[in-house]
Amino acid sequence: MQVEAGRVADSLPEQGVSPRILRSETVLVLALSLGASGVSALISFVGSLTKPGGLKDQAAKLNTSYAPGRPWLDLAWQLFGIATALVPVALVAHLLLRERAGGLRVLGFDRGRPWPDLGRGALIAAGIGSAGLGFYLVARAVGGNLTVVPESLPDVWWKYPVLVLSAVQNAVLEEVIVVGYLLRRLGQLGWTPLAALAASSVLRGSYHLYQGIGGFLGNMAMGVVFVLLYRRWQRVGPLVVAHSLLDIGAFVGYALLAGKVGWLPTV
Repeated sequence: MQVEAGRVADSLPEQGVSPRILRSETVLVLALSLGASGVSALISFVGSLTKPGGLKDQAAKLNTSYAPGRPWLDLAWQLFGIATALVPVALVAHLLLRERAGGLRVLGFDRGRPWPDLGRGALIAAGIGSAGLGFYLVARAVGGNLTVVPESLPDVWWKYPVLVLSAVQNAVLEEVIVVGYLLRRLGQLGWTPLAALAASSVLRGSYHLYQGIGGFLGNMAMGVVFVLLYRRWQRVGPLVVAHSLLDIGAFVGYALLAGKVGWLPTV
């Protein structure tokens, strides 16, 4: 298969892989990663809805301790979780190499354009960050969102490095699979651009549903923006940078500001 540099190919792989196999592959990749997270988030959301009390009185906790009071064991679990969460990305890279598509480079995830990727990513993060925070505060105030606790790690030396690594892991996993890989496969399977955009955006929203309706709608809107930018630039690199900066801001910002400013909800 011939692939123009920096562009997404929509034809089937040269090896004669049938659409049925590609569909099965896509389902399996999602079942091992963010599709499963979407189902888990839905179950969690149903549990929150059926629990006495409003959503804003409940907490959605991220980056928690795995071994309280045992910092070195906790660190080992944190690093293990981050590393294993990236296995689906390695699988996607392997599948794209077998396709002779150049691995993750065909999705624009490489070091070929570092400064444009960084600049664009920073601009995206600046635009989405403030809007996203405002939407979360409003959604929680009207009872449509749980109180999100981005981190509750102990005050140990590795806390902030782990939060940064966790943010980057989230960004790589989500943008490579939900944008780059999924749009490529859906295009090869004949989906229209609008249908593929809807599928990618709804999937992004689904695995944030554990946060509430606000988390679902806010991330779905972000998914629409990210798909449109990916189609314009044909690179997930800027999206990974933007997502990393957004999550670093949320995780580290919460660690530094929680309980010190009145506008940031805590539990």
